[in-house]
Formats: sequence, structure tokens, C-alpha cells
Amino acid sequence: MKNRRDFVKMLSIGGLAVMIPHDMGAASYLKGNKTLRFGICADVHKDIMHDADARLKAFIDEAKNKELDFIIQLGDFCRPYDHNLEFMSIWNSYPGKKYHVIGNHDTDGGFSRQQVVDYWKSMGTYYSFDCKGYHFVVLDGNDKDPSPERPSGYARYIGKEQLQWLKEDLDQTHLPTIVFCHQGLDNDLGGIHNGTESRLVLEQANQKAGFNKVQFVFSGHHHQNYYNQINGIHYLQINSMSYQWLGDSYKHIRYGEAVDKSHPWIKYTVPYKDPIWAYAELTPEQKFNLYGKSTEFVGPSPEDLGVDLSKYGYPIEAKISDREIELK
Repeated sequence: MKNRRDFVKMLSIGGLAVMIPHDMGAASYLKGNKTLRFGICADVHKDIMHDADARLKAFIDEAKNKELDFIIQLGDFCRPYDHNLEFMSIWNSYPGKKYHVIGNHDTDGGFSRQQVVDYWKSMGTYYSFDCKGYHFVVLDGNDKDPSPERPSGYARYIGKEQLQWLKEDLDQTHLPTIVFCHQGLDNDLGGIHNGTESRLVLEQANQKAGFNKVQFVFSGHHHQNYYNQINGIHYLQINSMSYQWLGDSYKHIRYGEAVDKSHPWIKYTVPYKDPIWAYAELTPEQKFNLYGKSTEFVGPSPEDLGVDLSKYGYPIEAKISDREIELK
């Protein structure tokens, strides 16, 4: 599903409607804007974590007391069960704008992607919106990969129809753009299988615009804490609010027998003691700041358990790092 916006070619600046030349960056038109701020969380995993409601509530309660333009969650949020309606009510208690990105686990249990976004009351599985002089694109990384060489397991692909929509959507905006996708476009270890092809669409949009129109890509999914810059685009991984998955070789009961009985998947993870999330800030001076939360592991750490961390590529950490980026 997609939300095709009608492109508005006119901007109102100080009461005067003006055209933005196609080859001019939007930055000069953003100087009068106030700082843009949004809250961002990922991989709460309501259907795995016994305390997912409390974790989400901590994020929402704090977000209510901050001057944010919107909040967004990056997928693996909750499945569309009736018993998850209370969890959804916590999210929906946020009075401002809020957006969803669909993850691979949100359809577990046989649900379709459409059922999930309908349950969330999301704008679609992929869509776009504008806010305070920025354009935002939400992608769906769960398309079926038609290649016979596709990796096993969950779908992690951006299909031809969606990539064509993305090209057209980027053509129809002159605003600097931020992209959200559950799976990383920059991570070969479980990220988007056609990540190079997808990144090329973003890079070609920048070349066509004559400036770095697409500035950032945010992802969840990997439950890690890292940052990459590829061909002038900044790729930021937002760590899970809840845990890192370790699997059967390192299972460990961390919350007692009662929790293990009611939520048996937790023992395959290394949970974070406190929920973590981040706030992103973009200033009129073209500076980006990310303010992240830090905590510690519940029970033995991956190092304590002898986990081969090289298989994960990036470190397993119970934090989201602060980052400061000066945009060109």
C-alpha cells in the first residue's frame, strides 16, 4: 500500500508564494524555520517482551513532555491481536503526530501487511509526508524477493513497484529528505537484500537534484548501535528498545520461572534493563543531533556468555549513541 501525494510546487514564505528552482537546494528556504525534533524508537517487540507496555509507556510519557514535531516507531512493534489493544492505546495516547514503519515480525501469526497497518491505523506500508521544511519517506522492506538466490528466512527486499514509487516521490519534492525503513539499507548481515539497488535510487535523486536532497536513512531491525556514511548519505541504526537476540546456544532465564513460562522467547535474548530510544534534532543551521538512551544488560552480557561477536558485524550494546553531524 502507498500514499501518493499530490506534489505542491509552491511554498509560502512570509506570505509570498514562490517557486523553488529545480536545481536549488531547499536549505536556503529553511533558515526561517524552527528546529525540527522527533522521537524515534525501534523493535519494542510487544509479542516477546513481558514488560513491553511499560517500556513503551516510558517513551510516550517522556515524549509528551518534550517539544516534538512527531514520533515514529521503526517496526517489530506489535501484531494485530485483540489482546494488544491496550499496548496500542499507550502509543495512541501521544497527542501529537505519530507514524509507523512495518517490520518483519509484525506479520507473524499469519497476518498480512495490510492487516497490520489497518490495525495500527497507519498511512500505509510505505508512504511519505512533509514536516517543517523536510520530506519524510517510510519504506516497507518486506517485499517478496523474486530472485532464486534470495536469502532464506523473512523477506527483506524492496520490490520494483516500490522502488519506482520511491523514484517518483523523490522527484516530486525539492525538500531535504529523511528515509525510514525497518531493515538497514547499509547492512549486509540481514539487511535489505537489494540494499545497493535501493541506495542507488537515493544517490541518483541527489545527483539529479544537484545537492544532498536525501540526507538520512534510519533503520531498526538489527538491534545494534552504529552509524555509516555512504556516498554522502548518513545511515543511522536505532537500537531495539528491548533486547538483542542471541538464540538457542546462549539461552538464559533472566526474569524467573514465571516470566519464562508466560514469555518463553525472552530466554533466547539478552534484554536491556531499561528501555532505550532517541530524539533527533535538525537545526536551521544544518546541524543534526541524535540524543540516545543508555542502560545495561539484564543478567550475563554477551561477552560473559562467550558469544562470538564477529558474527554480528557491529557491537552488541545496550545503548543508542549520541551523534552530531554537520550537514553540507
